Amino acid sequence: MGPWSVLVRDVLPPWTVPLTDGEYVLVQYGVAVAAMCLIAMLTRMWSARREVGDRYRPMVHASIAVSTVAFLSYLLLALELHGGYVRRGGVWVPQPEAIGTWAARYLDWTVSVPLLVVEIVAVSAVTGRAASRARLVGGGAAVLMVTLGFLGGVVIRGGADFSALLLLGVASSVCFAVVYAVIIVVVLRSIPVLPAAARGPMTAAMVVLLVVWFVYPAMYGLQGIVSGGTWTVTEHLLMSGADVVTKVAFGLLLLRVARIRTASDVITEDDVHPESIWVDQLRQSEGVQAAAWRRSDPR
Repeated sequence: MGPWSVLVRDVLPPWTVPLTDGEYVLVQYGVAVAAMCLIAMLTRMWSARREVGDRYRPMVHASIAVSTVAFLSYLLLALELHGGYVRRGGVWVPQPEAIGTWAARYLDWTVSVPLLVVEIVAVSAVTGRAASRARLVGGGAAVLMVTLGFLGGVVIRGGADFSALLLLGVASSVCFAVVYAVIIVVVLRSIPVLPAAARGPMTAAMVVLLVVWFVYPAMYGLQGIVSGGTWTVTEHLLMSGADVVTKVAFGLLLLRVARIRTASDVITEDDVHPESIWVDQLRQSEGVQAAAWRRSDPR
């Protein structure tokens, strides 16, 4: 065997592995819970679009788009899971359509990951050309990262080609590093400028995103190393959980930053806001309506 023989071999993609009843139900459970969390997030962000100033509203709009796209992808994933497996002899046997249970995730990430970059730039202190450059470089690298992973992990020979999995995974990792660099630079430049109360959630949002994002390349790598029903379930559950954290927890932290920054802008008279801003049941700023009522009340 030559030194390159390790690259010329087949792998067993997770969607080609039979599942027991328990494993199949666990995958269904993870998909259903993630979808419900995304619907809850969509509802929250839709109601929050008037809670922040115009300056930070693109963050809310991007989060609404992320939740919508991700929820639709989970609906597709659920349909592929239902139609892609047939129960025979006490196990769930994968059909050709089962590849959709993996492809649906890449469809989501191709759209949602660039939008996550847009979210964090929208509430940062980076503005003007620097903000446009961060969105362009970070978003472009994110699309390329996911596309390369999709080609290596799903498209080329149905995800069974180890050399394609490895080489395109390495190329995708380069883009992964670029996205990381953009986010870290944006946050580090913003922290000294943000109101003190916004620095904690901004830093937490960055840490959450950068740490949890490691789940995805880890699961991609496992595709070329391990196989079996247990690993298939583990990969599905971890990716569903990571989707919830990066789309819901991350978005809620940035919403907190946006609301604090809105209140700060009102206090410094850089902006006006029709309603009072409340964070943790404490009023951060008085809205135009509340101020007008207070002036008109003789008491």
